[in-house]
Amino acid sequence: MAFFFPSTIGRVATGAILSLIAACAFSSSGVGSAKPVARDSVAAVDILNRVTWGVNVSTLEQAEALGMKRYMAQQLHPEQARLPAPIQAQINAMTITQRPLDQLARQMELRRKESETVANDEDKKIAQQGYQRELNRLAREAATRFLLRSLYSQNQLQEQMTWFWMNHFNVHQGKHNLRAMVGDYEESAMRAHALGKFRDLLVASAHHPAMLRYLDNDQNSATRINENYARELMELHTLGVDGGYSQSDVQELARILTGVGINLGPDAQVRPELLAQYVHRGLFEFNPNRHDYGDKQFLGQVVRGRGLAELDVALDRLSRHPATAHFVSRKLAMFLVADEPPAALVARMADTFLHSDGDIAATLQTLFDSPEFVASLGRQFKDPLHYVVSAVRLAYDNKPIRNAGPMLNWLNRMGEPLYGHASPDGYPMLETAWASPGQMTNRFDVAKAIGSGSAGLFKDDGAKVREQAAFPQLANALYFQSLQTRLGAATRSALDQAGSPQEWNTFLLCAPESMYR
Repeated sequence: MAFFFPSTIGRVATGAILSLIAACAFSSSGVGSAKPVARDSVAAVDILNRVTWGVNVSTLEQAEALGMKRYMAQQLHPEQARLPAPIQAQINAMTITQRPLDQLARQMELRRKESETVANDEDKKIAQQGYQRELNRLAREAATRFLLRSLYSQNQLQEQMTWFWMNHFNVHQGKHNLRAMVGDYEESAMRAHALGKFRDLLVASAHHPAMLRYLDNDQNSATRINENYARELMELHTLGVDGGYSQSDVQELARILTGVGINLGPDAQVRPELLAQYVHRGLFEFNPNRHDYGDKQFLGQVVRGRGLAELDVALDRLSRHPATAHFVSRKLAMFLVADEPPAALVARMADTFLHSDGDIAATLQTLFDSPEFVASLGRQFKDPLHYVVSAVRLAYDNKPIRNAGPMLNWLNRMGEPLYGHASPDGYPMLETAWASPGQMTNRFDVAKAIGSGSAGLFKDDGAKVREQAAFPQLANALYFQSLQTRLGAATRSALDQAGSPQEWNTFLLCAPESMYR
C-alpha cells in the first residue's frame, strides 16, 4: 500500500516529493514491522503515542513530572478531568451540558408532534426542517464535546476508552431522535464507566434509551417479541459470535427483555396487581403490562419470571461468562496492541478480567505490563479519528481551538464520523479498513490544512472572517529531542527539502511514521 499525494503539494522540489512518497510506501511488513525493543529502552513518547490520543509537549511534560509508572497509574484510575478554562467554557455553554436528557428529549418530542399538526403544508415543512436542524445541532454539540475532551483532557486513556466503548456498544445517531441522546449516552453510560467494572458498563448501556431505541427493544413486548437487542447483546456486546449461545438463548433473552423500553411521557397505566413492578426513571421504563412473566431457560439455567430483576440475572451471567472475558479482552488488545493480538496476551487478560470481576483497569494493567504491548509500539495504524486528533494535538498542544467543525468535516470525508456507523458492530479496527489510496489522499489534505494554519480551527464557528495566519511550530524541542530519531531516512530527506515551514509541517504530519501509533 502506498500514499498518493495530489498535485496541490505546491512548490516543493521533485526530489523531496519522491523521497516522501518512497517513505510512505508501507504495508503490514513496512513501518509496522520494527523489531521488538526492550522495555527499559522504550522512550516515554512511544508509550504516550499509544496510551493517549497523540503525544504533545504538555503530555510529555506531565508524564515526565510524574514518572511513567505513576502517570500510567493515574491514567488507569483518573481523578476528575481538568480542561483549559476556554475549553470548559465552550462545553459549559452547550445545551447538552445544561439540560438533562429527559427534559431535552421530551422537549424535542413535543416539537416533533407540533410540527406534524401544522395544517399548512409549507409551514409544516418549515417546522419539520427546524426540528431536524435542532437534532443535528445537538448531535454536533456531542461530537464537538467529545473532540474537545480528546484534545485537552489530561485523562487521555479515559477519553480513548470512552470512544472504544462507544464503538463497542455502538448506536447510530440517524435513527429517530438519537441525535438528542448520543451526548448523554456517551457521558453517563460510557465515560462514567470506561475504566470501571464491565458489568456496570453493560448495565448502563442496557438501561439507556439510546441503546433501547437503536436496537428496537422499545418495541419488544410479550405479545410481539423483538429479538434485535437480545441478539446483539450476546453477539457484539458480551459473548461474541462464537461464545457458545444458541438461537434458543436469543429467544429467551428477548423474553427477559420484554417491557424494557422508553417512555417520554407520563407514567403508563399499569394493572393494579403489577403496579409495584412498574419502573419509570428519566426516560427508562419497565412496563410490566408488556412483560412475559413465564420462566426462561437462559444459558443453561432457569431464570424465574419476576419482572425487571430478570434482566439483572441475565446481565450477571453475560458479564461474568468466560466467553465474554475472552471476547472483550481480545477487542481491547486489538485496540491497544495489534490487529491480530497474540493469543497468550488475550488469555492473560481474560484471566485478569474473570478474577477481577470484569475490572477494566485491571485488565488493561495486564495489557500494559506485557512484553507484547512494548513490542507493538509504533506499529499500530491510526484510524481516521486517531489520525485527526493526534495531528491537532501535536500541532497546537494546549492552544484552545474555537471551532471543531473542520475536524468533524475531515472525519466525514474519511468515513468515520462520530456516531455515524449505521450497523451495531461499530467501526472496524483493522488497518486494512483505513489504509486505502483515497484515505491517504484525504490525510495529506488534512496535513496540509493543519500544517499551513489554514484549517479554520481558530475562527469562531460560523464566522465569516478568516482566522489570522498561525501555522504551528512543529520544528520544536519535542521534534528534535524525541520525534526526529523515529523518522526514516526518506522522511528526513523530504523534510530537509521542504521549501517553507508550512511545507515542512505538512511533510511531517503526512509522513508514514505519523500514520502509526
